[in-house]
Order: sequence, then structure tokens, then C-alpha cells
Amino acid sequence: MKIGLEVHVAIPTKSKLFCACSTSADEPNSSICPICMGFPGSKPMLNKAAIEYALSVSAALHCKTGKATSFVRKVYFYPDLPKSYQITQLQDAIGFGGYVELEKKKIGIRRIQLEEDPAKIIREDNYTLIDFNRSGVPLLEIVTEPDIASQDELREFVNELRSILYYLGFDIEREIKADLNISVADARVEVKNVNGIRNLVDAAQHEIRRQEDLHSKKQKIVAETRSYNEKTLRTESSREKESDEEYGFIYEPDLTVYQIKPKKLAKPIYAGIIARELAGGTGQLKKTVLDLIQFDSRALELFEHARGKWPLQSIINVVEVLNKYGAKDIGMAHFEKLLDVARAGTPISKQVLEQVKKGVKVEISEVSSAEVDREIKEIIRKNSHLLKEYEKNPKVFNFIVGDVAKKLKANPKEVSERLRGILEKGFKG
Repeated sequence: MKIGLEVHVAIPTKSKLFCACSTSADEPNSSICPICMGFPGSKPMLNKAAIEYALSVSAALHCKTGKATSFVRKVYFYPDLPKSYQITQLQDAIGFGGYVELEKKKIGIRRIQLEEDPAKIIREDNYTLIDFNRSGVPLLEIVTEPDIASQDELREFVNELRSILYYLGFDIEREIKADLNISVADARVEVKNVNGIRNLVDAAQHEIRRQEDLHSKKQKIVAETRSYNEKTLRTESSREKESDEEYGFIYEPDLTVYQIKPKKLAKPIYAGIIARELAGGTGQLKKTVLDLIQFDSRALELFEHARGKWPLQSIINVVEVLNKYGAKDIGMAHFEKLLDVARAGTPISKQVLEQVKKGVKVEISEVSSAEVDREIKEIIRKNSHLLKEYEKNPKVFNFIVGDVAKKLKANPKEVSERLRGILEKGFKG
């Protein structure tokens, strides 16, 4: 089984790709002009800011970039495309030959290209409306290799990609739209215009099941384009799949070839890699850290500030408390004080948070990590059978944590982290 994606992302420029119209408007058809409406004789003018965004994504996804880039016309007829063609890219795309790194593998990126968004079609019971505000909004199309082999990998890839885009300044609150290309046997089926991660996974799940069922019955799997019905949770046949020849690609005569000049770009941030580095191979901790930093630049800033100076579990505890009480804008001096409180094993309540912010001294328990380690090892020495039981019954872990925390009046999360570290090093008692 192979899954490939064509992900479409709106580039956060203030104006459209080929005209000066704003990319944000409240009233339908209020941000339009002859260019984005496709009037005869109108000439496109490239938004260079869109090129810069595209180059930053290309670099973040480890893509190669040519010395020049150009545009083509993709010819097809649809009500949302008054010119009867879409300006996009083909051979001279912005980037090619990159990858996104997941925890256990890399997903290849075939190419990254710029294109204009069509208008928005609004279908009602017995009529159709078209809003041209969206026409000409700059899109980035990210095309993967068919390297995704499961629904879990699909979810992980999309989340990691969205995180990379988030840290590059993209608005990830806008739902991601993607085309799924799935082949269980030889034929490739495309599921068009799927919105949101949950729908992507659900659509992939149904289409895989549908193709596997046909394959098991030795029935032909038709290479076609399908759509996903969110109500029935099923894919439905739309039309036969088009070939590139059918689109009649031609060079865009109203736009020139644009030279790509080398430019220093912002260093990309890979939340998945950072979470793995911080957690040091501990699966549950990695997931906890990733959940906190994947789409939260302030949380990442706090983790990086405290990295290596305080225990990871203490950092997690404090960041979770700040999230809970909406206090992530706290100053670093106060943040460090809270870390000291957490490291000492004192639970951080809202009252403790307010005391720290006001500069009031917080009474903290003076239990060091060394004391916790000594107590853990002492319990294991006196109860050697616990290790054998632990291998069969994970609840023994919680028993040891509870016993140590109660005796020393220490933070259970801190004890849990220390115990996990001791067991991973192979302590035998």
C-alpha cells in the first residue's frame, strides 16, 4: 500500500499572487479586480513576497532549489475559474527532492510549487453562488512521494508539516486541504479536496478498505478521481482521472522566468526532533513534550530556556500549569522560580502561581533528586521481588512512586521521572 499527498496551503501574504487585492475580506466579492476576475486583457504581476515564503518552506523541507522558476497555464473548465486556466508551476517548481523527517522514517517531497487559488463555490438547494475573494490567493502545493504506509504515518506527517509551517509564520488555523493518492495494488486512485486532518485519515481509511476489498475479490480497481463524503464517511466516484496531457499545460506568456537569488533564511524549527531530543528516548515524555510545543512557540521558548538546567518533568509540570491558568506570558525570572518550586516537589496551585508573580516567598519542600534516588533504590533493595513483578505488572511502578512520594513528601511526577531513569539504566537492587 502506498499513500501520497498533494497538500495545498494558503501563503500568509497581504495581497494576492498576481494582483494587489487583499487576501482578507469580510463581504463576498469585495476584494476583486480585473486580474483575479480573469477579465480579457488583464495582466498578472507576481507577488515577490509569495516567492520568499515558498523558498523558506522549500529550505525547511530540505528541498533543492533551481537557479530560476517559471509558471505555466493548467487548462480546464470550471465555474470557479473564469479564465478557464489556472496559473501554476510544473518543471521549474520552487523546490524539489526534499523530505519531512518523522520519528521512524523520512517522507520524500517530490516538489513544492506556487499557484493561484480558484474562487469559492457555494452550493445551495437549487442554485450556486461564486465568491471571487479567494480567486488569486497564493497557494503552496506540497507534493509528497508515495512513501506514507499507514494512517498513523499519515497523521504524524500532516502534524509535523503543519508544525513546520506554523513556525515559519503560516496561519494553521485555516484548515489544511489535500488530495490523497492511494494505491493498494497497481491502480492509483485520487481522493480530491479533503479538508482537515481527521477527514484525511478517515478518507484514507475508507479508500484503503475499499481497494483491499476489491483486490481480495480479484476485481479491477479503476484509476479514477473520487471525493470524500463527510456525512457517510465514504469516498465516492467523481470522474476518470485526468492525465497531464489532458490539462494542456503551456508556458505562461504574461509572466517571465524569475531568477532565484541566494538569500539567508530563518532557521526552521522541527518540533518532533526537539521533543525526541528533550525526552531522550522516553516515548510517553516525548509525546507530552510534543503536544506542548508542536503549535506553541511560547511553550517552546520556555522549554529551550530551561533545557538542561532543570529536570524535564519539572519543566513539563510548570508549562502545563501556565497553560491551565493562561499565564504563558510570565517573565523568565518568575518561570525559573516556579521551576525551583516544581523541582523541590511542591505542587503548583493557582495560589502558588500568584505568590510567585507577586514576589511572595513560597514554602517549598527541600527534597533533592539524590534523596529521591536513594529512597527508590532502598525500596527496591528491600523488596527485590518488585522488579520481577514490575516486568509483569506495570502497576508496581505506581506503587513505588506513591510510597516514595508519601514518605518524602515529594512531587509524584518528579519521583516518576527519577524511577523511570533508574529502571532504564538497569538497576538490579
